[in-house]
Order: sequence, then C-alpha cells, then structure tokens
Amino acid sequence: MIKKRDGRRVEFDGNRIRTAIAKAYWEEEYSPDKKIPPYAEDIVQYVWDENEAYELGVEEIQDIVEQQLMKFEPAVARAYVRYRYRKECIREQKNEFFGLLGEKINATNVQNQNANVDEYSFGGRKGEADSIVMKQYALDYCMSDMARENHLNNLIYIHDLDAYAVGMHNCLTIPFDDLLAKGFNTRQTDVRPANSINTAFQLVAVIFQLQSLQQFGGVSASHLDWTMVPYVRKSFWKHFRTGLVYVEHRLNDLTPDCDIGDLSIESDFYDKFDAPNAYGYAMDMTERELWQAVEGMYHNLNTLQSRSGNQLPFTSINYGTCTLPEGRMVIRALLDGSIEGVGKLHRTPIFPCGIFQCMKGVNRKPGDPNYDLFKLALKSTARRLYPNYANVDWSGNAGYDVNDPRTYFSTMGCRTANGYDINGFGQLKDGRGNICPVTIILPNLAMLARQEYEKAGTRGDADGNSKSLWEIFMALLDQKISEAKDMLIERFEWICHQNPESAKFMYENGTMAGYIPEEGIRSALKHGTLVIGQLGMAETLEILFETNQCHPRGMEYAKKIEQLFKDRCAEYKQEYKLNFGVYYTPAENLCYTAMKKFRESYGIIKNVSDHEYFTNSIHVPVWEHVGVFDKIDIESQLTGYSSAGCITYVELETGIENNLEAMEQIVNYAMDHDIPYFAINVPNDTCLECGYTGEFNDKCPACGSTHIQQLRRVTGYLTGNYKTAFNWGKQKEVEDRVKHTGRMSE
Repeated sequence: MIKKRDGRRVEFDGNRIRTAIAKAYWEEEYSPDKKIPPYAEDIVQYVWDENEAYELGVEEIQDIVEQQLMKFEPAVARAYVRYRYRKECIREQKNEFFGLLGEKINATNVQNQNANVDEYSFGGRKGEADSIVMKQYALDYCMSDMARENHLNNLIYIHDLDAYAVGMHNCLTIPFDDLLAKGFNTRQTDVRPANSINTAFQLVAVIFQLQSLQQFGGVSASHLDWTMVPYVRKSFWKHFRTGLVYVEHRLNDLTPDCDIGDLSIESDFYDKFDAPNAYGYAMDMTERELWQAVEGMYHNLNTLQSRSGNQLPFTSINYGTCTLPEGRMVIRALLDGSIEGVGKLHRTPIFPCGIFQCMKGVNRKPGDPNYDLFKLALKSTARRLYPNYANVDWSGNAGYDVNDPRTYFSTMGCRTANGYDINGFGQLKDGRGNICPVTIILPNLAMLARQEYEKAGTRGDADGNSKSLWEIFMALLDQKISEAKDMLIERFEWICHQNPESAKFMYENGTMAGYIPEEGIRSALKHGTLVIGQLGMAETLEILFETNQCHPRGMEYAKKIEQLFKDRCAEYKQEYKLNFGVYYTPAENLCYTAMKKFRESYGIIKNVSDHEYFTNSIHVPVWEHVGVFDKIDIESQLTGYSSAGCITYVELETGIENNLEAMEQIVNYAMDHDIPYFAINVPNDTCLECGYTGEFNDKCPACGSTHIQQLRRVTGYLTGNYKTAFNWGKQKEVEDRVKHTGRMSE
C-alpha cells in the first residue's frame, strides 16, 4: 500500500512509475519508437522494496525515482523533474479551481459581481459555480491566444465569459408591436394575440421573461406607449358594448359596416350614437383596467425571477412621445404606477427601468401636447429615480423617421443602444440588440506606455527617433482597438455558429429581426451591434498628463482618444459590414476587479489607484466637486463619440422633490446639450417597517426602525440595498459620490 496526497491508502501500482519514466525518456528523444527504457524495471523494483520496508507517500516515491534516474541517466532525471513540476502545476490549478468552485457553491466568498443576483440563494450559488466552469471553458476552447492574453492581462476585458461559452448574445429591443398583434409560440404551446389592455401588459411581462432566457443582457420595449394604443381601444370597445346594454341601447342598431373597434376613444361617433352614459362607463372601466394592468406588470417584473431562479430580467421600457389619447393614458398610468410603488410598503420598483423619451414639440415645453406628462415624469424621478431620459432629437440618431416610433432613440437598460444599421434596417431599433461587448482598460495601456517611454529615455527607437509618451500611448491604443475588433469578430463568429434551436423562442418568433432560416442566424445577428467599450478615462489622463477631462488640457486629449475610437469603429463598420460602435462601459463589477489587478501590478498611485474603483468610461470622477451644469457641460463634449450607448447622470439632494422646476431645467439643459441618455440620482432610503421614504442614515425618522433599504443607482439601473448588493468597489464609489449643486468656478 502507499499513501496518497489526500491521505487515502491504495495499492502500489508500478505502471504509474513506468509511465512517468517513459515520458521523461521520450522527452529527451532517446526513444523515437516510444519504448520504455530498460532501467525502468530496476527502478520500479527498487521502489517496491523500499515501500515494503516502509509505507511510502507519493512525494517520497517521486523523490526516490528522481534519485535513481540520476544514477542511470541524468538528462532523463532532469526531464523527470520538469514532468513532475508540470504535474504539480496542474494539481495546483485544479486545487485552485475547485477551491474557487467550493467558495461559490457554499457562498463563503460572495463578490456581488452582479447587484441583481443573490449569491447566497440556491440559484445564485449554483449559477456562480456554473459560471466558474463556463468561463474557464471559454478561455481554453472558444478564443484565440491573443484574446485570452488580453483578457487575463487586464488589457481588454471580455464581458460575460460564461455566456460566451454557449454562444449567447447580450441585449435586445423586443418588437412588441408584432408579438402582441400576431401572437407567438413557446416551447409548450402558442399564445393568441392580445385583445385587451390587461392581456397585453401581462404578455409584455411574459415575453420579457421568455426572451431574457435566450440571452445574458437587458431586454427592452422601445415605445411602449405607442404599442399599447390598439389594446386600450380594444378594452374601451369591450366596455362600451357592455355600457350600451346598461343604457338599453341595442347592439344590433349599429351599422354593419361600422368597425368601432378601430375608433379612437375620442371619436365623435359616441356622441352621434347618443350614448354619453355608455361612453363615460367605458372610459372609467378602461382606466381602471389600464391601472390594474400596469400595476400587474410592475409586480410581475419585480417578482418573477428567471435564469435559474436567481435573477430578475433586466427590463427597460421607453415611452413618452405618443400624443394619441390612448397613448397618453398609458404614459400616465406607467408614471403613476412608478410613483405609487410596489408592495404593501409602496417600495420603489427596481424594474422595469423607466425611460422617458424627450422630443421637441411633443413634451419639452409648455404648450407641447405631452408637457404635462413630462412634468409627471419629473415627479416620479424625484421620488423613485425613474424614469431616466432619452433624447429623441440626439444628433447621433439622425435620420430617424418622425412617423415611426420604432426608430426613435431608445436604450436597453444600463445604457446599451443601437445606432444606424449598415445592413438595411437603418435607425430601426426593434428586433436589434447589442451582440457582444469588450472593454479596453485604458489605465493599463497608459502605464505600459509610460514604462516604454521611461525605458527608452532619450535614446529613442532603433532609428534614433524619440517618441513622446502621448505618441507611444496612442500607438498602443490603436493596436488594442484593432485587437478588440478581432476579439469581437471571433465571438460574433462563435455566436453565429450556434444552432437556432438554442434560442428557439427568439428565432421562431422573430424577436431578433431579420432571421432567414436558409441563411442561418447570421442573417439576424448582423443587424445588431458589436461594441468596443472603455474604462478609466480620468485615471488614464492622470497617468499621462496629471490632469483629467474636467480641465481644458485633459479634455483636449480625451477628445483625441475618443476620436480614435470613433474613427476606427467607423472604418471597421464599412470594412466588415458589421455595426461596430463605441461603448461607454458601465463596468459594474469591472470597475473594482480591474482596479485590483492594476494595483497588484503598479501599486497605489495618486488620483489613479488610490480609490477602490476605476471611473466608469468617460464619466467625471465621482469625487470631483463640480456643479450640475458643469458636469453636463464636461460629459456632453464626449458623449457624441459614442454610438453604442452611454449615460450621463447628476447627483442631487433629496429635497429636489420640492423643486421640480429645477429638475426640469436640468433635464432640458442635458437634452439641449445633446446628451443622448440622462439620469438623475437622488438618495432613496425606505424604512421596511413603516414605508417612510427619504434620505436617512442609521434609523427611520418616522418610526425609529433600523430595518432600512438604501436604494442607489448601480450603473444605469437600480438594485436593492447598495451596502449588501453592490461589490466592495461599487459601494465605495457610491460613498464617494459628491452632490452636484452650484457651478464650478471658472
């Protein structure tokens, strides 16, 4: 018997020794025909005799083999040492892998990589453990050495590696108009078209759930107010028919050719039919049904978890531009539902992410038909943080069809957005998504450039030409943008080779538009967006110039960096006929993990790595004391370079709920300065005993309870208590956020 490393006792097996010796022998090319060296049997017998005298352990046996080989053939002994070292490395990797797996399974090292996932739950633990395996598989089998090295070396981060392995895509704007009007198929059955507003809203939640299982990112409705118009009418007509009976009008008095179901709720038909009582009844019942439908959607999207039961779908709804009476009813109901909150304590809904679409002549100013709803949206934002604000008139969405709300600028959650489709869909948003993202870790490139610059000194390159730090950095960035493009194409091809049966709901029902079975799923995927993201602009400028984009010199170079991103993506778009775009990465977990790796390599550098996080994309650092309008002024100079998604937000005091005029001025200022997507952060603390909402620290000012939910925006969306749901770096970032009030001095 021998003793294994884990303490088990097993029978002595000489073949293991023979195999190890043979591999070392072959490595030295002593035996091209793969024969076992003649002295192997002598060594096996020697070990057997030693083990008979004293029960040996595995390491002791290997030491003896090594010593005996030195007597017979030192070169083979050295090869055996190398072989032994490689096996040890494999064991260490295996132990590390299973150790990490055990931490996830037992939730002993919760990282909160995704604030919307409960890593303590059964589903969360299983999901995190599965993720470990899938990520390793993706790194080992799904990508090139170049892509793997960029990811592991903290240069170009590949998002959602676990989803990479199975070939999932990221975000999608769902074509609800078609699905609700035509019905859809599921794995078990088919669903009929919606015939009421209540059914339509129920199906919105169902479709969000189903589609979220086919991908790893957010799902969105691009114009929910317009989508729901037919169903408000259907419900109204149903209630009107009932009302006619109540007022003793006979339904057969209606003319056969009168298709009342298509009439607006404000048609003069109802007065001509002399049914004012029926009309009033129908309006009242329709409004009640609409309210219940919206309330049901909010509750469904905050309770029906998907993805193995550990995560709510990342849902977003865009609305605000429909001026039809039915659409206005829907907008008002969505905003009232947001303000009302969910549950017995009327808590702020985490999902869906509400996005109010601001549009000139529609809702921006007094006299616009939906201006009253814009005011209501501001009230909701002040209390619930939602809605955010999308700029329909954003210059980056030029060429949209004013008569087609499917082309209006909309986002898919954190900030992802679809730009112009080079493959035929133009500015259409529905049925298109963000296929896959990568993010360039800019501060690491800046440090590599600085090291190269300092190493070269005044000697210059091989030709004696000296380059500035800036030139070295830009050359390196250009190289990494090109490699990021190649990494995206690798992943795109991997996704395109998946079987459409893997996402049957999506391809069978056309939720991703353009699918032609004969051409494969590439026919649909080519309309989506491939995005090159970035992290840490502020820290990068500090490394290069000891300043950041809040100051003129830093902004000058920030624009040059962004221009390079924009130019290269435009070139790649034309060359590959794929929709490459610049992405201002939200970096929920990456802001922390990238910083940790940076610090391991370079230590703590003032204004670079002296915080627990990197600054998201091109954002003004959260610790900078700038005014509300100054922050907008700064970031608006850079947001135009992004075509695949960005967000600008400001931090305000709680008291803004009593000053909606100021909020209106802020939102309009952002829209007028061509900000595509804008959000306002206000503290949102809720007492979980009495429901009091406001900003408070350790206890509720109303009832004294310490059972408090402290809700904050994590990237573009909300989540639960930030002190338990966010990772450590994101928690520290929230704590460092400076309130934006007065203007920064010139």
